Amino acid sequence: MLRPDESLEATLLADLSVERGWRLVERFAALVRESGMPDEHAAADYVAAELDELGIPYEVFEPELYLSLPRGATVAWDGREARGKPPSFAAPTPAAGLTAGAVHVPAPPVGSLLALFDDLAERGAEVAGKIVVTDGYPMPAAVRRFEGAGAVGQVYVNPGENVHWGICTPIWGTPSDDDLDSRPRTPVVAVSRPDGEALVRRLQAAPATPVTLHAALEEGWYRCKLPVATIRGGSDDFLLVHGHYDSWDVGVGDNAVGDATLLELARLFHGARRRLRRSLKVAWWPGHSTGRYAGSTWFADEFALELDRRCVAAVNVDSPGCAGATAFEDVMWMAEADALCRGAIADRTGKQAVHRRPIRAGDYSFNQIGLTSFFMLLSNIPRARRDELGYYPVGGCGGNVAWHTEDDRLPIADRDVLRQDLAVYATAIARVLDADVLPFDHRAAVAEMAAAVDGYEQAAAGLVDFGVLRAELDGLSAALDDFYARLAVRRPGESAAFDEALKDLARVLVPINYARGGRFTHDPALALGVLPALADAGKVALYRDQSPERLPFLLAGLRREVNRVAHAFREAVRVACRCP
Repeated sequence: MLRPDESLEATLLADLSVERGWRLVERFAALVRESGMPDEHAAADYVAAELDELGIPYEVFEPELYLSLPRGATVAWDGREARGKPPSFAAPTPAAGLTAGAVHVPAPPVGSLLALFDDLAERGAEVAGKIVVTDGYPMPAAVRRFEGAGAVGQVYVNPGENVHWGICTPIWGTPSDDDLDSRPRTPVVAVSRPDGEALVRRLQAAPATPVTLHAALEEGWYRCKLPVATIRGGSDDFLLVHGHYDSWDVGVGDNAVGDATLLELARLFHGARRRLRRSLKVAWWPGHSTGRYAGSTWFADEFALELDRRCVAAVNVDSPGCAGATAFEDVMWMAEADALCRGAIADRTGKQAVHRRPIRAGDYSFNQIGLTSFFMLLSNIPRARRDELGYYPVGGCGGNVAWHTEDDRLPIADRDVLRQDLAVYATAIARVLDADVLPFDHRAAVAEMAAAVDGYEQAAAGLVDFGVLRAELDGLSAALDDFYARLAVRRPGESAAFDEALKDLARVLVPINYARGGRFTHDPALALGVLPALADAGKVALYRDQSPERLPFLLAGLRREVNRVAHAFREAVRVACRCP
């Protein structure tokens, strides 16, 4: 029980423990949690049994998710055969395999986590009718480009000794009918660096060498389990904290440690539920790895209107608590959550975080609904130490290159780091659930968007009139300054109106800042910049110089997008001005 003189945050930290969570990590370390398979169901049942023991209310949903399950791959040439892995949603080969001439298309090493999804391979190579051999991970942007250029197959040379599992479709979650034509149509295989380098050397010596791919995958509908715990606070409004519990192999660092974190957060906040101003939902997603966030997408679709009405924010928990992960150099959050996230990390660790804008990844399935979201990955092995170890950038496991491989086992997790990261999550979540008014400053998001408008206007080279957009943006900046000034001196009884306005500001500003498609849809898993509706401004110079006949059509589309963004800014002004 909370003492009258004890803060919620202090009590949570005093009660924090990793013991129950560590038992979950040890259990999951023995389960190959491929979505739709018995071990994943056993993991969901384990979570449910733990919630039962703790007396925490929960539901286990059982959606049918569309998944692609890799089963094996090889690449053969000149009597040599290299084992590889096909990424989910690559096309399988016929039983006899696919044989064709191959061409090496170099790509520079991925330099950072933010570049992980980028298409870095060289342009200009003639790939039609050939198998492309390139460097890096088989991410959707590169796979799609090579397919569009006529490649009949693709081989990706991973940067390390091991081969990493992955997924190459750009489709976010279960495809809609409109999405189906975006599925990859050709075989894709990842191989290790030693095998890949041997293949590249052969192609350099004998460019006509034929290469044979074999890739086996199962694709279809699979029943999955999706546990969601609900901790009732003083309001029906809730914060959603979530992470995936499926994995490649046993996936301890990605993401058994995150699942342990979710369980401990549920325990902590359930114990303090009578003091919570808002409710908390804790969700474990299936289908992250083999369905491109299929579980969180299903939940976003199934409960879209409830999320729109009641969800105040979303917190992603992926790969915390990994060995050696003591730095906070690549932490993602939306700009309006900047003070909240920096403060939680500094107060619990004494360290300054380096902020990154969230990329289009990591179960951020709620951008188009308009949820302020923060965190994805949290702590990492310090960059200098990763360089010493010869580690290349990966998307989890605290920066350990065991990510998405069979080596992601129990030694990847660390109790002390798990406790550190749990304290950060508990602090940030408590500061949302216990706040009189939501602790989000949308002026920071508007400043981010204003800087982007400057860049788009420059790129448009005077061929697009940004005047109306500028006027609405200036009006929004002034309205928000006034809004936060009134918020600071609000009178008793006025907090609820400001709180509702902050939710509504997110519903307007998050979709325009983080999505290109309409609300309640899902953009593909491809890179999106700030105000992505205006991104075509970057094509103006290219069209003017190389495709002048298409330039008027590009400008017509940009005019419409300028109007759409300007209208969103105007709507945000109306929200900001309605409070007392």
